[in-house]
Amino acid sequence: MNSTKNTFLGLLIVFFCSNFCFAKIWTPRIISDNMVLQQQSTVTIWGWTTEAAETITVKGSWNDNEVTTRAYQGSWSVKLSTPSAGGPFTLTISGHETINFDNIMIGEVWIASGQSNMEWTPNMGLDNADEEIQNADYPNIRFFTVPKFVSDVPVEDTYGEWVSSSPKTMQNFSSVGYFFGRKLHKDLSIPIGIISSNWGGTPIEVWMARNLIENDKELNDAKVYLEGSAGAPKTLGTLYNGMIYPLAKFKIAGVIWYQGESNRVNAKSYYKSFPMLIRSWRALWEEDFPFLYAQIAPYTYVRDTQDLKAALIRDAQLTTLKSVENTGMAVTNDIGNLDDIHPRNKQEVGHRLALWALAKTYGIKGIPFSGPVYKSMEINKNKIVVHFEYAEHGLRKKGKELNEFYIAGVDEKFYPAKAKIDGNTVIVSSSKVKNPIAVRFAFYDKALPNLYNSHDLPASAFRTDNFDD
Repeated sequence: MNSTKNTFLGLLIVFFCSNFCFAKIWTPRIISDNMVLQQQSTVTIWGWTTEAAETITVKGSWNDNEVTTRAYQGSWSVKLSTPSAGGPFTLTISGHETINFDNIMIGEVWIASGQSNMEWTPNMGLDNADEEIQNADYPNIRFFTVPKFVSDVPVEDTYGEWVSSSPKTMQNFSSVGYFFGRKLHKDLSIPIGIISSNWGGTPIEVWMARNLIENDKELNDAKVYLEGSAGAPKTLGTLYNGMIYPLAKFKIAGVIWYQGESNRVNAKSYYKSFPMLIRSWRALWEEDFPFLYAQIAPYTYVRDTQDLKAALIRDAQLTTLKSVENTGMAVTNDIGNLDDIHPRNKQEVGHRLALWALAKTYGIKGIPFSGPVYKSMEINKNKIVVHFEYAEHGLRKKGKELNEFYIAGVDEKFYPAKAKIDGNTVIVSSSKVKNPIAVRFAFYDKALPNLYNSHDLPASAFRTDNFDD
């Protein structure tokens, strides 16, 4: 980690020196040729100049309106209005010299962030990888990859470059990010920009401002349990500073997120840290953008036991869906791999995240976007009837018997239950529980449930209790 940091700092010094010596006026790397700017919005174009109080003029070819500002201590920033999606356009920045950026598209821009399952590229492992790579020629899907960089303080810039999707570029880009962007591009028929900012093995605490953790007793106490994979940073806030903060002025449509496995060690704190991360990023951008995320998949973390740590993460993700507005959750419990923490079906993960965006962010009618989500329960003698959202047209099972339902009485001991679909409800019972009070569904790390709605989207794991496990 220190080596990565020192190398990047060295390169950053060279970069800034070269700009001071030659470029005179410059922008962060996120503003460059081939970028995608958010459509029908006000975007920020910013940068620096060696002339401390220089007058800077910025013009986009989409409307030829010039916007002028005066640098303050070498920093400058302007706001530009963008039209509906289209392009290519140019952007001109003028002062004592002129910079031109070409091949700019206007469309929808999303950040794809998290740990390894979001970072995972086709070259790392993907179902049908060769064909997907070969067919990845989409000039108006653009990628920007934020390099791995830790920092103890917020930084203003990051290396990286915008590139068009092609077999060459796609194979080393986030698979989930690509498939999410491809679905939006095809369904909306507009340019899509995906900014990938990920680091495998990282806990959520490194993606949040340090003071948020330290000022919360529960989260500050929970940080002592943090564990990351070899080489993954665990210091509070360091990736927020180095890989998120530099993007905060760049206008985006929203965020997709795939993370949680590394927080099994302090899973109970995820009920608080995950909503806090969402709200803190929105505060940084000063925008309540949609935040869509993948619920982590089943995996054998501990053999021969029904460990609940990942189940708690999934439950915290479900709870966040219900408690934080403008969020969406793609369930992945049917496309995981108990022997591989990196399941290869990234196509479906990206697709399911895109369904949420198309239906909820872009308002396209008639798109089923969620599998069944627990709504409520009622006790009927020795049975419990479970009600679901997103099951208006009924529920169905894959297989002979509906599985992974458990039921408990006042002793809080759960037993495997018989479960029967009745329209858009499930009736749960067990001969061992005469007076049931709670139901759990797929509530352990390795659970492989088989409940779906009529649109073939899987049900989220859930629990109706708050027992202290």
